[in-house]
Amino acid sequence: MKTIRLPQAIALYIGAVLGAGILLVPGLAAQVAGPASLIDWGLLMILVLPLALCMAYLSQKYPHSGGVSYFVTEAFGHRTGQVIGWFFLMSVPIGAPVTAITGAAYLSTALRLPDSITIALAGLVLLLAVLINYRGMQIAGKVQVAVIAMILIILTATLAGALPHVRVSHFQPFMPNGPWSIGYASTLLFWCFIGWEAITNYSTEFVNPEKDVHRATIISALILGILYFMTAFVIVGTGSYHVQGQAALVIVSEQVFGRGGAIIIGAAALLICLATVIAYIGSAARMACAMAKEGAAPRWLNKQSEKYQTPTGGLLFLAACFLIVMTAYSSGLISLTKLIQLPNATFLLNYMGGCAAGLILFRKEKKKFLISLVALLATLFMFFFVGSAILYPLIICVFIAGQRMVHSLRKKSY
Repeated sequence: MKTIRLPQAIALYIGAVLGAGILLVPGLAAQVAGPASLIDWGLLMILVLPLALCMAYLSQKYPHSGGVSYFVTEAFGHRTGQVIGWFFLMSVPIGAPVTAITGAAYLSTALRLPDSITIALAGLVLLLAVLINYRGMQIAGKVQVAVIAMILIILTATLAGALPHVRVSHFQPFMPNGPWSIGYASTLLFWCFIGWEAITNYSTEFVNPEKDVHRATIISALILGILYFMTAFVIVGTGSYHVQGQAALVIVSEQVFGRGGAIIIGAAALLICLATVIAYIGSAARMACAMAKEGAAPRWLNKQSEKYQTPTGGLLFLAACFLIVMTAYSSGLISLTKLIQLPNATFLLNYMGGCAAGLILFRKEKKKFLISLVALLATLFMFFFVGSAILYPLIICVFIAGQRMVHSLRKKSY
């Protein structure tokens, strides 16, 4: 059902890309590189465009609920596309709970709530996001627009109120940790701009994909770039990152609004994470449905709601995964740090697959080819920093190989 128009598309892009990064990364990057981290933010505002445009061009030319997996299939064949599809599908069951826990923790810290309430809030965010996606994009799109509007109002008010507290002295020394610190800080910043690939799975639901995919990408990239840069500028200019790196924006908000400022940012954090979770759950559920149709995943994942025409099979799969992950986290079997690390490599490999597909599919279109090349080089550079997170996609590959072996043996037995 085609229900996504330009406002909903912009809200989906911002929701998918914004995430909790705006609350965490500007302060951490400033601790690494000092005021010189602003150079990174300026450069990344430029670099993020090829990445976003590559995904937008692919969505325009090859609209499909399989998203990046479908693009890779078109470029490199079914088997490679299947692997990329599983990488994305198995990233969300971990990434969504991590995002929900992060948002819940911010609000709990602001209100001084116990850990048990944090876990309950995170579970509520996941449940709400699943239910919203079950009702379909007509509802989810409206909710996303409202949530993003509230987030932008809160962040804009906080940043505007903080400008009088900016001091020139806080920008000196400009490069306290040397030029190499700028390069290291850039690896942190990149994670703030992951999310463009998630909306490719919605491409078949755009009312006017030829115009709106490209326009929504440009508009949301500009909004996100300005928002991130201004947040970093204010955090550096007020010196708040010296007090608290991971929650520097909370310090800024307290300076502007007093005690209520922390609560405002806590509420904004929960809304930001809700918007991200809504976008990714919808995307992964559509991916599961598309893979099941092609025989790359169990058939029951293709189940759809007769009333809302939504991918209930994928949503039920994700809900079950969320229950397992949240149970493991709440019982202390796995830490938040470990959970954060697991999907990093799979998300990045998904991007790399999409950008590489762009090189093949746009080889006769010079502009799009060059944009895909720049995006691929950027993701290749980042892949060198994934570390032990590479184990998770390797495990997924072993699972896929096992699945293919079982399928081959069954064919022989018949």
